[in-house]
Amino acid sequence: MTPFSSDNCSFQYPLRQTNQPLDATCLLFLIVLGKILLNILTLGMRRKNSYQNFMECFCVSLAFVDFLFLVNISIISYFRDFVLLGIRFTKYHICLFAQIISFTYGFLHYPVFLVSCIDYCLNFSKLTKLSSTCQKSFYFFAVILIWISVLAYVLGDPAIYQSLKAQNIYSYQCPVYVSIQSYCLSLSMMLILFIAFITSWSEVITLVQAIRITSYMNETILYFPSSSLPTYIVNCRRILLPKLIVCFLGTWLPFVLLQVFILLLKVQIPAYIEMNIPWLYFVNSFLIATIYWFNCHKLYLRDTSLPIDPFVNWKCCFIPLTMHNLGQTEKPISIIIC
Repeated sequence: MTPFSSDNCSFQYPLRQTNQPLDATCLLFLIVLGKILLNILTLGMRRKNSYQNFMECFCVSLAFVDFLFLVNISIISYFRDFVLLGIRFTKYHICLFAQIISFTYGFLHYPVFLVSCIDYCLNFSKLTKLSSTCQKSFYFFAVILIWISVLAYVLGDPAIYQSLKAQNIYSYQCPVYVSIQSYCLSLSMMLILFIAFITSWSEVITLVQAIRITSYMNETILYFPSSSLPTYIVNCRRILLPKLIVCFLGTWLPFVLLQVFILLLKVQIPAYIEMNIPWLYFVNSFLIATIYWFNCHKLYLRDTSLPIDPFVNWKCCFIPLTMHNLGQTEKPISIIIC
């Protein structure tokens, strides 16, 4: 990520570049191959019962584009110099494709975040009642439209065109561009998470200290006593906030620490690496938690129609029950399945 201040967080074109030698084709191949394997692993680890949404569709499309990028690199590296459909391809087109992919990925963070947020707001408020087929078709065309729009902007922007044209002059270099959008998005999320943790740090520590592991309904769960919640409906944001933080950090703490490390050290990561499926699912969980917090008065804890996160289960239950393996009966307790 680029070391920009938060004042630069805008939709303008403030991308920075680092130079890599063009002979690093093998390294580029290994990086993209590793990213594809990470995509497959992440998609395989997600919950299978998660409902269809925009972010899921976009993650699949990103994995497909990464695969096409790898295929292009492999073909050009193997044949080195060939003509296809009247166009001559050489090893320098690998750098050109890497530049275009980097620019395209770099401008995708804001649109994907915004559309996904709108999608969750509409689904949560139940303003749209489309059939499953219509909803999938809508997501498919929305993803295609975003890809085409961003790619058209990249290819039509004069500043980007000049940067790509300069490659013909300095053919021994291959600029790798770093997006500021991901930096600003990550910085904003970390600041919000930090403020939320500071606001309710005592409640979070109390919950973490009270956590125990047991089984309920043939599932391994984390549970902790809670006598301050006499209702089955979450109607207080202050009460819900520490539980959302515990659920979120219980799954994404390593990724949060990684983001903090990148931000503090101002690490520059090429955009074609930075836009990846784990990052998108991380943003997805953050969005779901934010939507829940803002709509806490609508959260009926026994309602099974809540959005299902592929990695975090946000369903909180407040029920009186007996923990047989602990040999005691608790008062109404809070169960959080992570």
